Amino acid sequence: MSDSGLKNIALLIDADNTSPKGIDPVLTVMAELGQVNIKRAYGNFAKNNLANWDKITHKYGIRPQQQFDLTAGKNATDMAMTIDAIDLLYQGKVDGFGIMSSDSDFTPLVTRLRQDGLIVYGFGSTSKTPAAFKSACTRFIDIDALIKSASDEPDAPKSEAAPGKSGIDDELVELLGTAWKAAKRDENGFASLSEVGNIAGNRSSFDVRNYGFKRLSDLFQSIDQFQVERRENNHLYVKRLR
Repeated sequence: MSDSGLKNIALLIDADNTSPKGIDPVLTVMAELGQVNIKRAYGNFAKNNLANWDKITHKYGIRPQQQFDLTAGKNATDMAMTIDAIDLLYQGKVDGFGIMSSDSDFTPLVTRLRQDGLIVYGFGSTSKTPAAFKSACTRFIDIDALIKSASDEPDAPKSEAAPGKSGIDDELVELLGTAWKAAKRDENGFASLSEVGNIAGNRSSFDVRNYGFKRLSDLFQSIDQFQVERRENNHLYVKRLR
């Protein structure tokens, strides 16, 4: 997804609940929206488990926001991230956000940002992130899948269907089928692939990278229930077979 009108993007990182290994692929994805000019990581970096963030923040120009654990059971990191996000919202200088976290506490924040028309990409572990947070985001992308994809050798044979197949279930097929049905179809039942993808994205936080694919066409081609066709104008079309 891209929008040429989006230019100034903020990436806010919950260092307590995400891996520094995901920074590079996350920034690559965020380039879809524009320039990531604001990069901040929040956490108590005095803790040993956050020691790996030291080199990462310098390498990628991320500003660490130190949050000491002043009270047991209270998360100062969540509060600081939320306050900064709302400040950026009301300053009116940010066109979109990336939130790196698997914490459901950020669901109200994401909902509030989207109410003002901002696109919000969420990045977290699918197995750890509650459905409410995933659904609130414009796109929710599995950070573990991004890390795995980024670690693949560029000259390795392309066999994207294999890793993707394991994540394809009836719910995904139904989502894609419903999007195809809602799209404009020709007399042979084919609909524009991009339109189907946009409809699916509007209905949920769907993103092909969560299933091990880089392109929507590759995902559709791996599912037996769909047929993908490339036409003379080089545009791709899809049809549900059953």
